[in-house]
Amino acid sequence: MSRYTGPSWRVSRRLGVSLSGTGKELARRPFAPGEHGQGRRSKLSEYGTQLREKQKLRFTYGLTERQFHNLFVRAGKIREGKHGVNFMILLERRLDNVVYRLGLATTRRQARQLVNHGHITVDGKRLDIPSYEVKPGQVISVREKSKDMQIIKDAVEAVVGRPQYVEFDADKLEGKLVRLPEREELDADLDESLIVEYYNR
Repeated sequence: MSRYTGPSWRVSRRLGVSLSGTGKELARRPFAPGEHGQGRRSKLSEYGTQLREKQKLRFTYGLTERQFHNLFVRAGKIREGKHGVNFMILLERRLDNVVYRLGLATTRRQARQLVNHGHITVDGKRLDIPSYEVKPGQVISVREKSKDMQIIKDAVEAVVGRPQYVEFDADKLEGKLVRLPEREELDADLDESLIVEYYNR
């Protein structure tokens, strides 16, 4: 299955979660898209609830179904911690997500594009693989030739706050993943146990 490149606002309204992180999608029309979006909706089955939770997380990080499932399997092989929490931590360690968390991009889609186009370096080396797994302590920075890009400047200026597990130097346009995140620091609206149940059914 290829990556979804359609309108993200439509998916946000269908799943009832802001994929952009701004909340604008649900503020304007807080109901599902389509002709029957405002009509009565039947109660979701147990499977439907699990599927929706899985889709929420998958679309939030912008992964294909295969990437998502492969990462889930990898998380299950980590001996310490809970499967669901380990899975969410692996998602957080993706390079495109770390770029987004540092505030170099306003959305994960934008962060993925910056990485794909070679504007980001890891420990001084240019890297264009969004799925690269960042290790704590590695320095993520903007390539020297790309530091004057207006889109990056605007993103940095628009940042309200950053998670405690990253640190950022706005003057150098570089930062790093200080440590692995705790579950309490990740999305509280997502129930990872439902995703584990979905794949283990």
